[in-house]
Amino acid sequence: MDLRKLKTLIDLVAESGIAEIEVTEGEDKVRIVKHANAPTMPPSAAVAALTAMPAGATAPVAAAPVAAPAAPAAPEPAAGVTVKSPMVGTFYRSPGPDAKAFVEVGQTVKPGDTLCIIEAMKLLNEIEAEVSGVVREILVQNGQAVEYGQGLFIIG
Repeated sequence: MDLRKLKTLIDLVAESGIAEIEVTEGEDKVRIVKHANAPTMPPSAAVAALTAMPAGATAPVAAAPVAAPAAPAAPEPAAGVTVKSPMVGTFYRSPGPDAKAFVEVGQTVKPGDTLCIIEAMKLLNEIEAEVSGVVREILVQNGQAVEYGQGLFIIG
């Protein structure tokens, strides 16, 4: 199974309400389980751990907790218009690894200005501002997997 697929699956499980996912691709089988009280492992370390396993093996699974603790309240987002992802893919702030980011916090944008790129199925899709304003907050990290409708920027 491709490392990028594994990383994307791990990121999706970590960021969503899904507690467990099992994927079978040919003879390869991967099971990813998220535990609320388990120590967290960076996705890159988790991918490395999964790739070290022989084909056909599954990731170790611990017993599910009886009751999950209440999640802490999310921080209050900055006031403004939230630019949401129009697709599932990978978020990139710049056109290339060594290139300058399209926008920074505090920068003024107008409709049509490119805010970021979302890579989906090997296609690079430029996401443009639909409103004028100042970039108040960037809600995702460069290279992070994003879901449809997920907030990317706040423009106020």
